[in-house]
Amino acid sequence: MSLMIKFSATLLATLIAASVNAATVDLRIMETTDLHSNMMDFDYYKDTATEKFGLVRTASLINDARNEVKNSVLVDNGDLIQGSPLADYMSAKGLKAGDIHPVYKALNTLDYTVGTLGNHEFNYGLDYLKNALAGAKFPYVNANVIDARTKQPMFTPYLIKDTEVVDKDGKKQTLKIGYIGVVPPQIMGWDKANLSGKVTVNDITETVRKYVPEMREKGADVVVVLAHSGLSADPYKVMAENSVYYL
Repeated sequence: MSLMIKFSATLLATLIAASVNAATVDLRIMETTDLHSNMMDFDYYKDTATEKFGLVRTASLINDARNEVKNSVLVDNGDLIQGSPLADYMSAKGLKAGDIHPVYKALNTLDYTVGTLGNHEFNYGLDYLKNALAGAKFPYVNANVIDARTKQPMFTPYLIKDTEVVDKDGKKQTLKIGYIGVVPPQIMGWDKANLSGKVTVNDITETVRKYVPEMREKGADVVVVLAHSGLSADPYKVMAENSVYYL
């Protein structure tokens, strides 16, 4: 998405009360989104330090938020590998098999739980994207980008992670957390040159409605939808770009 949501979205501290074997667990979900390869607190266009962005600054907030609670997870909601001089440099340089993109060298140090794709992940083509994702030490999910040849999801649609948590009584429990990711169907137009004939993209809301019951059947106590989308007051329509309200 073009909107840059940094610190408010980065420290989305959501408390979820979940029932695990009749125990109550508080879970903090922290999210980063639209980092756009801004790893350092430096504006390369102005050649000066900045307080406005930079994962190096956000990292301290993440660590503080983690230390406030017993149970937390950290997710990234996409638009990571495009949008800064670093991203442009890496795109021009190219990624060979085995190369680790600098953004993943940074994110890997923060112990992310899972990530998903934003629309800008597709700006440099599928081969570049797959080589970049190979450097992540955490899994990625996306359920609505479909391989045009196999008619199956191009990426892992969802996963369910057994997560050790501490309940209100101080006892250890295992919480099954499901993660599913979706991206706007509009990427087929925005990145037509990179995607036409290679993938198709299904509706966000219909995709989530399809998979969540399956995730529940497989034991997910909590389902986290990583929707790289926005809010809109428009009436529901299939293939909408901004679908969060209807999720």
